[in-house]
Amino acid sequence: MTYQIIDESYCRGDTAEIARNLLGTILVHFSPEGLTSGIIVETEAYLSQNDPACHAARGKTKRNAAMFGPPARAYVYFIYGNHYCFNVVTNEAGKGEAVLIRALEPVKGLHLMQERRGKNHKKTNLTSGPGKLCQAMGITGEHNGCPLFQDPLFIAICKGWRQDFDIGVSGRIGINKAQDKQLRFFVKGNPFVSR
Repeated sequence: MTYQIIDESYCRGDTAEIARNLLGTILVHFSPEGLTSGIIVETEAYLSQNDPACHAARGKTKRNAAMFGPPARAYVYFIYGNHYCFNVVTNEAGKGEAVLIRALEPVKGLHLMQERRGKNHKKTNLTSGPGKLCQAMGITGEHNGCPLFQDPLFIAICKGWRQDFDIGVSGRIGINKAQDKQLRFFVKGNPFVSR
């Protein structure tokens, strides 16, 4: 499989549209332990306006500062005291918008993913959720703010992965506010989608 790494322009603009466009791209991480990668199959958009579930809704803080940076950067945060969530910063610098990557279809580094997640996990359970995929991919708070268009962590457009999939749309998952907003996007029928 060959790929073309995205640039800032890919993540600049309407965040909901970017969340859709990220489906079918590949997330790649060259870590000291080895290479892991996966096709993005589920995303959620978080908007700066009229979206109380967005971390930036109440303004810039130390925790969410990366969201206000330039597009195509990582926004990684720790949640529930036990796992990280990985987001792609979108729109323009200063807006405070991002796309949560909810699930991946593993491509490379399956053994390393299983080692990180535990040998008893089925392939379909390795990256089927935001915390799971961060653990499997070795993404931590150290990646917060890093550019997503160069090593060690980047997103690329896949050449050779099927592009004719149908996109499902629903309300977002695992949040208390604004659940009804139709800002979750997923590859219909893909077994690696979180639910």
